[in-house]
Amino acid sequence: SKMTVKAVKMPCTSANVYTKVPDGGWGWTVAFAFFVVEALTYGIIKSFGVFFNDLMESFDETNSRISWIISICVFVQTFTAPLSTVLSNRFGHRLVVMAGGLLVSAGMVIASFARSVVDMYVTIGVVSGLGYCLSFLPTVTILSQYFDKRRSLVTAVASTGECFAVFSFAPAITALKEQIGWRYSMLSVGVLQLGITACGSLLRPIVIREQEEVKAQPPEESTETKYMLENEQTCTSIESIDSGVDITTSPSNVPGKTKAEPKSEEPKQHGQNPVENNSTPPEPKTKLLDFSVMRDYSFICYAFFGLFATLGFFAPSLYIIPLSRSLGIGKDHSAYILSAMAIAEVFGRIFAGWLLNKKPIRKIYIELICVILLSVALVAFPFASGFWGLMICSVYFGFMLGTVAGTHIPLLAEDDVVGIERMSSAAGVYVFIQSLAGLAGPPLAGVLVDTTKNYSSAFYSCAAGMVLGAVFLALVRPCKTGLCHQQQQQQQQQQQQVEESTAGPPPELPDDFIDMDIGKAENSGKGSDSV
Repeated sequence: SKMTVKAVKMPCTSANVYTKVPDGGWGWTVAFAFFVVEALTYGIIKSFGVFFNDLMESFDETNSRISWIISICVFVQTFTAPLSTVLSNRFGHRLVVMAGGLLVSAGMVIASFARSVVDMYVTIGVVSGLGYCLSFLPTVTILSQYFDKRRSLVTAVASTGECFAVFSFAPAITALKEQIGWRYSMLSVGVLQLGITACGSLLRPIVIREQEEVKAQPPEESTETKYMLENEQTCTSIESIDSGVDITTSPSNVPGKTKAEPKSEEPKQHGQNPVENNSTPPEPKTKLLDFSVMRDYSFICYAFFGLFATLGFFAPSLYIIPLSRSLGIGKDHSAYILSAMAIAEVFGRIFAGWLLNKKPIRKIYIELICVILLSVALVAFPFASGFWGLMICSVYFGFMLGTVAGTHIPLLAEDDVVGIERMSSAAGVYVFIQSLAGLAGPPLAGVLVDTTKNYSSAFYSCAAGMVLGAVFLALVRPCKTGLCHQQQQQQQQQQQQVEESTAGPPPELPDDFIDMDIGKAENSGKGSDSV
């Protein structure tokens, strides 16, 4: 792809060159790096709920104001997605991810010394949020380039890193807080996140050479030679007399071959100018960010799906522990509920990857079914009572969340949305649009909780957003098929217009053109007979 070719030119990086998409090779190392990056980015964000009660007590703040910490972090992470795409195309994925790891760690470490919630807004919200964006998006983008047939399965399995992180971090941080307090616990998490920098060093660019070799053999050369031979035979068919018939048998005038004229000039040069054949054509300029995806109606619908579905991604993980505490469940059991949700999400991601890897299957419809079932899970939380009621709802929600969260970004590479060629720019724009929901989701849920004095209202708001997301997701495929049909009709109309304009009227020949040639031939024959 254009992005990886740009990265190869960097002197400090070495690229892996393949003749086709490897579906393995160094891609397995990239998959492991993505697993760790997921654990240290989204895994920490989803585990941040264990600090909620401590921050409320230390800063004497309400639910909604504490919720703004994660809200600003998610907003910055998604809002700066186009910046991540531009930097990755300019400097390569490796340097961008390593820089993001430094920002994530620095923000979390400085936040452990915060004296007010505003300090948390700046450190975790802005600094770490920017680092999360620079770390996550380039990693998932380059992983998709290393795999083709196994892309869905490998991405789903590698994305389970955040699930294992929530499963292990939630009880570990809870136990660590009892020993050294929440500040030193947050400091330890920040130091641990330096591992993102090490993972970034493993992201080698990938280059596919097969397309360049195919271009070296123009298919029009044999056709050009054929016409030249026809012209020679025609011109010498009547005793080597130049009758001018080559005017009507040249390639530019043969009916049905008029499309050869408006094509690129490179194939014609192979048959006409051997000097220019050795010169390499200038490489097209790489776009750092391609906003042309915004003209694709299927992508617009998919972006609105991501916008509304994001409302249901983070709020349940943030409010499951406060909800369990409000029902009289202890701290340890509340942490177990969050861990069970994370384990169920692991199985959900693996199941979705296995299912989407089956062929033939329309992946966008499978995603729609999972989103509808996820909406049902969100509605079920307010009806749960007691430890086991919340445990069942959490396991069901975690499984369905895994089927959606692990596949909604890789699905951009499918032809039903934008395709692998434009995935890099599409992912940046897609995550950028998600930023609005990431900013408004948790605070909206916090305001509803403060107003109604009931944590169930937070889950209802998430369910409403997920239902709207399902509606837009259902429109992706119809928009794609309708748009492709319209484009084919437009191309056919343009092709007909070009053929009509280039064909033109047949050349006018003098009336005695053929008679003159035949007369010459007859006179020549009589002369030979007389001799």
